[in-house]
Amino acid sequence: MKTILFPEKKSWDTLCRRPGIDKTDLEDVVREIINRVKSEMDNAIYYFSEKFDGFLSGNLKISSTEIRESTGQVPEELKTAINIAKTNIEKFHSAQLPAEPVIETFKGVKCWRKSVAIEKVGLYIPGGSAPLFSTVLMLGIPAKLARCSEIVICTPPGMDGKVSPLILYTAQLLGITEIYKIGGAQAIAAMAYGTESVPKVYKIFGPGNQYVTKAKEVVQQDGISIDMPAGPSEVLIIADETANSEFIAADLLSQAEHGADSQVTMLTDNQGLIEKVKADVEKQLQLLARKEIAFKALENSKLILLSSLDDCIEFSNIYAPEHLIINASDTNALANKVKNAGSVFLGNFSCESAGDYATGTNHTLPTNGFARSYSGVSTESFIKKISFQEVSEEGIKNLGPAIELMAEAEFLKGHKNAVSVRLKSLQNG
Repeated sequence: MKTILFPEKKSWDTLCRRPGIDKTDLEDVVREIINRVKSEMDNAIYYFSEKFDGFLSGNLKISSTEIRESTGQVPEELKTAINIAKTNIEKFHSAQLPAEPVIETFKGVKCWRKSVAIEKVGLYIPGGSAPLFSTVLMLGIPAKLARCSEIVICTPPGMDGKVSPLILYTAQLLGITEIYKIGGAQAIAAMAYGTESVPKVYKIFGPGNQYVTKAKEVVQQDGISIDMPAGPSEVLIIADETANSEFIAADLLSQAEHGADSQVTMLTDNQGLIEKVKADVEKQLQLLARKEIAFKALENSKLILLSSLDDCIEFSNIYAPEHLIINASDTNALANKVKNAGSVFLGNFSCESAGDYATGTNHTLPTNGFARSYSGVSTESFIKKISFQEVSEEGIKNLGPAIELMAEAEFLKGHKNAVSVRLKSLQNG
């Protein structure tokens, strides 16, 4: 990790830039995949599955038998843990179901909004070396609470052509059975446009590598909604002299092991803490099964010494981290100053792993600075709002003249006339 001492404010924007990803030919490759899936459908899926995932399956959809069998392949202790997380996520996301009143904006004019579930949604669940069954919970639970009528999961299989039983078990626990063994950009294309096997959806959710992310961006240009722009995972920690360096090192490494392109950063006003954290990172790194991946991520990561904790918060708001951990003596005072972050973890024992799995908040969050303008996934992400208005005779009498004046000022006589004929009819009895 790079140590940076008292950087000038004019350099902060540069320091907040994420590690560069080689995107040479990325969009061309992704567009070729998407175009072939659009034209060749399942045949293109088979081709790219063999090319990128090393398997060729005769049936893309996972059978009900395979889903049922997954139950016996998950240890009971882990099932209990998954159910604890499920309960907490359901509690938190149930509270997000909106209830809006009818508003009388003018005498005789009533307006309201109705929340309607997006009918068909697609969930991309990363698999392979790290099958993220927790993401099934994070996306599937709010989709179910919103009452989406069709929920489709695409997830890449392992080299044996099989999907992790953890993903299958978690999906069936939520009552999701439309599961397809498809990964990468081809999975996004299949859900966006539909194939002989995979139904077309209206909105696509879920994290993924740079090919998945680019595919989501491309299909969005075709009118397919996506949850948010997302890139490699990241964490930023603000800590003072009261923080536990061992805890901080563990939090940095827990994020670094996601991928070589992940970024982890610590901000502090205490130089001694930097040295302690560096030593603890070196010690704990050797214990990780994915230490080579974490090591590469650490090469792009920073330990930054600033003059004060207020400076740390200011820097953080410019960076807009996906995950923000505040590990300091007065966490609440600092928390009140947070303007840009995906999810915030307060205090010595609020590790980012807790939010990733089981506190109840969602772990599908904006990265790469998009926390300045995007929220993380919530129940409302699976809902659209339809506005209604009802204008009575009294309402059109009261409001009509104002509408007529405004329409005439915009030279839209037809708009004015739609009001005028109604007013005239009321005058004539």
